[in-house]
Amino acid sequence: MSEEIVKEILVEGVDARELYGAQDAYLEQMRELCPKVKIVARGDKIKALGAKSDVMAFERRMNALVEYYIKYGHISSEVVSQAFSSSIEELSAEPPAVDKDVIVYGNNGNIIRARTVNQQRLVKLAEKNDLLFAVGPAGSGKTYTAIALAVRALKEKEIRRIILTRPAVEAGEKLGFLPGDMKEKLDPYLQPLYDALNDMIPPAKLQKYIEEGTVQIAPLAYMRGRTLDNAFVILDEAQNTTLSQIKMFLTRMGRNAKFIVTGDVTQIDLPRRSDSGLTKAMDTLKNVEGIGIVEFDKRDIVRHRLVKYIVEAFERREELENGLRKSTKNDDNN
Repeated sequence: MSEEIVKEILVEGVDARELYGAQDAYLEQMRELCPKVKIVARGDKIKALGAKSDVMAFERRMNALVEYYIKYGHISSEVVSQAFSSSIEELSAEPPAVDKDVIVYGNNGNIIRARTVNQQRLVKLAEKNDLLFAVGPAGSGKTYTAIALAVRALKEKEIRRIILTRPAVEAGEKLGFLPGDMKEKLDPYLQPLYDALNDMIPPAKLQKYIEEGTVQIAPLAYMRGRTLDNAFVILDEAQNTTLSQIKMFLTRMGRNAKFIVTGDVTQIDLPRRSDSGLTKAMDTLKNVEGIGIVEFDKRDIVRHRLVKYIVEAFERREELENGLRKSTKNDDNN
């Protein structure tokens, strides 16, 4: 008769409520799949009682389930069934090849992948460059892809925190006095970043990350004086930074840090378009080793199909107006 043991298993890096399921549905499923082991769960600790061989097999399966959650960010009944129905040999085997374009698995099994050529190029360049510039039109997925890369790096423990920032510049309208504390005043500027994170990290875990400082979302002005170590840092809407601001941001880079700067030079909201430092910074740094540049275009637009046509229409209008200005200037000179 096999020796009976009690084994305490610590499940770290996982929201216990998601691991056990609504009303402990997944926990009950584990009990049904492992009838020879008595399972008692309390928060992030699980006690398993049974024959040593059965308990050790249960521990290996539980660890495999936790690793799956940490990597892909979700658990389902099918995932639990697969983890606890597989043989030990299957658990030890190499995992099947995954879609090379998948960046991260978001909430509810949502697959977030590089969907266009330039999104794929951004992913590839991120593997060998610590600083990237990603510029292009609205809807091309540059910021979303950058945030997906940051979430993947956090899940794979390549970095310790994600820092998302953007300049607090109003898009052509005066919002006036905003009520609330500092966070509530700034959240309207940062909402697009929250929207992307909410697609990729479960709400309870994201809230915990924000409270702990694992995920930080702040206006660009808050970056001054900081050294950002062990972090994946994204500057969004960089077209609305001056040259001195973008220089300040880039010089915050610390050890084991990766920076991505995103922007759209056709949407400058500064009082004078010439004040934008994004294109100047890119031109200054384009030949520096370790810095990559990806220029998105209208072929990368992944929003509603009309967005592509809207961008094209405004480009034609701008070209026409530029042509008229040049013609008028030439007439005046003559």
